[in-house]
Amino acid sequence: QIVPRSRVGGALSRAVVASRRIRGVLRHACWSFAKRHGTNPEGKMTDQLAPSTRHSWTHDGRVVYEWDQTLEEVNVYISVPAGVSAGVLQVTIETGSVSVGIKGNPAYLTHALYAPVVVSESFWTLQDGDESGEKSSTQKAKSLHLQLQKRERGKPWAGAFCGHDTQLPPNEIQNEKQRLMKERFQLEHPGFDFSNADFNGDAPDANAFLGGVGRT
Repeated sequence: QIVPRSRVGGALSRAVVASRRIRGVLRHACWSFAKRHGTNPEGKMTDQLAPSTRHSWTHDGRVVYEWDQTLEEVNVYISVPAGVSAGVLQVTIETGSVSVGIKGNPAYLTHALYAPVVVSESFWTLQDGDESGEKSSTQKAKSLHLQLQKRERGKPWAGAFCGHDTQLPPNEIQNEKQRLMKERFQLEHPGFDFSNADFNGDAPDANAFLGGVGRT
């Protein structure tokens, strides 16, 4: 039996996307483990270069979501009410925007992203409790985790969404740029530890310095 080329190509394409998503989950799990236990499971990046804190976006004194970033991705964390399952969530990730809500209801969050993402390598998961290892104040609280693959690798994001960069102080923006630049150095020179490196002045953007950083 001859299998049409289009079917073979479609199957291979789906397999590649699935493989990239699995690598993304494993990579994030490794960084989370490193942050909690002070280890370096990948051999490329010490825990000092992994995001140590999450930035919060607040509105009317309430935290709407938290986020952090690495050289390759931006992670957004949204608290989900107890009893909500993945099956009732409506999550749409597009190149320039994200929409999150409950099926049959108005979206809880729909906004343009700070910069474009690679949709085929971005995904979401519903996690129990707090990924940091600490118990949540709500025993059965869950967290929606959006893992967004940056289209421009190494680009420092000042916020997860357009217009939401105003709550990040200039010194924290500079800290993010420095950490991403050191993460790039670590990636390109795995035999050296750049976690304690200092910059003389402002750090350059990791996505633009010396022609940018390629994808592996």
